[in-house]
Amino acid sequence: MSRRHGRPWRRAAALSALVAVVGCAVSLGVAAVLHRDERAAADVQMDRRTAAVVTAVQAETRRYVDTLRTTAAAIGAQQTLTAAEYATLTAPLHQMRLAGATSITLVVPATDGEVAEVQRTWRDRGVQDLTLQPQGTGQHAFAVLVQVLDNGPSGRAGRPGLDVMQAAAPAAALAESRRSQQVAVSDTYQLLVDRALPAAQRQNSFVLAAPVFQGVGQNFLGWLLFGVRGQDFMGATLRAAGAELTGLLLEADEAGGRAVTVATIRNHPGRPADLERAVAVPVAGSTWTLRLTADRDELPGGRTVLPVAVAGGGACLTLLLTVLVWVLATGRERARAQVEAATGELSAEQAETGRQAVLLRAVLDNISDGVAVVGPDGRFLLDNPAARSILGQAEPPDGGAETWYEHFGLYQADGVTPYPGDRMPLSLALAGENVDHVEMVVRNGAHPDGRVISVAARPIDTVAGRHGAVAVFHDITERKRVETELRGFAGVVAHDLKAPLTLVSAYAELVAEALADLAGGAGAPTLEQARRGTAKVLHGAGRMQRLINELLDYTAARDATLRVERLSLRALVDDVVVTRTDAPDEEPDARPDVFVGPLPEVCADPVLLRQVIDNLVGNAIKYTPPGRAARIDITARTEEDGEVRVRIADRGIGIPDGEHAAVFDSFHRASNGTAHPGTGLGLAICRRIVERHGGHIDAGPNPGGGTIFSFTLPGVAAGIRTENRGSSKDLRTGTTADAGRG
Repeated sequence: MSRRHGRPWRRAAALSALVAVVGCAVSLGVAAVLHRDERAAADVQMDRRTAAVVTAVQAETRRYVDTLRTTAAAIGAQQTLTAAEYATLTAPLHQMRLAGATSITLVVPATDGEVAEVQRTWRDRGVQDLTLQPQGTGQHAFAVLVQVLDNGPSGRAGRPGLDVMQAAAPAAALAESRRSQQVAVSDTYQLLVDRALPAAQRQNSFVLAAPVFQGVGQNFLGWLLFGVRGQDFMGATLRAAGAELTGLLLEADEAGGRAVTVATIRNHPGRPADLERAVAVPVAGSTWTLRLTADRDELPGGRTVLPVAVAGGGACLTLLLTVLVWVLATGRERARAQVEAATGELSAEQAETGRQAVLLRAVLDNISDGVAVVGPDGRFLLDNPAARSILGQAEPPDGGAETWYEHFGLYQADGVTPYPGDRMPLSLALAGENVDHVEMVVRNGAHPDGRVISVAARPIDTVAGRHGAVAVFHDITERKRVETELRGFAGVVAHDLKAPLTLVSAYAELVAEALADLAGGAGAPTLEQARRGTAKVLHGAGRMQRLINELLDYTAARDATLRVERLSLRALVDDVVVTRTDAPDEEPDARPDVFVGPLPEVCADPVLLRQVIDNLVGNAIKYTPPGRAARIDITARTEEDGEVRVRIADRGIGIPDGEHAAVFDSFHRASNGTAHPGTGLGLAICRRIVERHGGHIDAGPNPGGGTIFSFTLPGVAAGIRTENRGSSKDLRTGTTADAGRG
């Protein structure tokens, strides 16, 4: 075969080989994508089953907590609780099928000197054979009334007279329950009643403790203690909710930080598990961990024959296409050469046109102002990302100018009156007018609060005639907000400075007249009047000084250079709290009660952050009803994204409903019906500082009365768990505690 005749065959062979390679690659790629989708479907199924198990666990634990809380309230409602009344109130618990529940016990506190009196009291109330058995000295907690729930022998743990303080786990739960006045859960341990069983039959268990308050005065009576075996408690729930999973494990942390198994289920011991989930489940003020495993191939959609079928079908189609290309290529090779010569120039022109279009598109996509082009009929032909962002719609309207108002939500500058379609800048430009600096308000789903924009429009005229119009949009919302803030600032400053200046002027004249009278020989009344006038002058000057200082702080919070560094949040909080509470002339009963929980390290400006904490702690002390000591809880936790959320809760006068967000506005003073001096800038300063650190601050009501302020700060290592399980210190008393209080 000659070289001339062999060349088309070689080209045809090369093209056919290329088609075969590309076809096989596409088939394998599609099969790989389908296989990946199967794995993604298995992950979705795993997430759904995880959510279902978590919901079941939360519902079951909530049922136990609600049962204990309701029973404690019923017992506390009795004027004088007797053994017979206790048996009647707790008898319905037998019909509730509380899995794992061993007994529900009333525990009362007593000191060494109160043991005999407590024993005599409860014998008189129906526990005739009660004998209290104190362990050690100091504080005791005795079981006096017991209702057994597991239909088994009560054992030593269910016998009245037992000192619960001999076991560390329930003792800690009792202390936390009384401190927080809420239901508390103990660390996992083996119940005293189970210690006589063989080791293989013992279960890791826990107790739920609820405080009991009695009478109108809510006097503390004791605790209601609920003993629960972990495996019996959660075994049935985990098995029913996770039937398709290979394993489920519920863990709780001991005081030392070691994870202890509460309940575990193994559905398919021999099956491999390649999917795993770990979810935190809140239980009575504590957090347990739920771990789930599953075999991906056993979940719905985890494995099908579709990838193999697609790969095989693609291979067959590739073979047929390769044969077809070979037939066509060998018969049309000569015509191909002519077509290639003709299309070369067209390709070059198209490439240049494409390059120009790409350059124009890149320019439009990277400018900050929005640009939109409409045709003669008013339909959008072109818009850039900035225009879509400013107008709040990803897709252009289907019709002309009459549809723009409903599509974009366009209003006149008052933000209420809809903008007429025929008066919009683009409509005027289509009519041949040049339009500049027209202010409009855009309010839609993307911008529910509205944005103020400035629009300029021009007609597009060419030699062939008018082909539409172009508009440029500029977002001036921030500028308008600053202008509004400056107007409000000027009004407030003028008002707040006018009063003290008037006061200074008036009392300065009184002082001058009094001095003149003194020079004329006036007596003590005139001197006293001069002293009062001088005090008023000083008071007015002090008010002006406070306003000026807070205005300077407000400006610094916005414009000062951030000097971010790694710092100890605990050390900073301790310094603020000690400074605020260390007042030697203050009555002991009026000193603030401040609790500080475990606090992690953060990355922040120490000077500005101290101002935030000082403002919030100072407000908590300041806005407390007269005659009552301030109570403040300062805690923090590290979020999953690495941010640290700081929480400052008080028991003060609170913020009226509907004003929790407005208190962070400049010069806003909450209308809570009490007179407290202030400029309304403190919380606005806090918000500026927190937002400059990339965080967010908000306020909400405290369920027990008062307000909870919460703000976020950057953590030291985002994505790394920084939970501190160490002890915390009460700065007022110097004592330590294991967790924050509610």
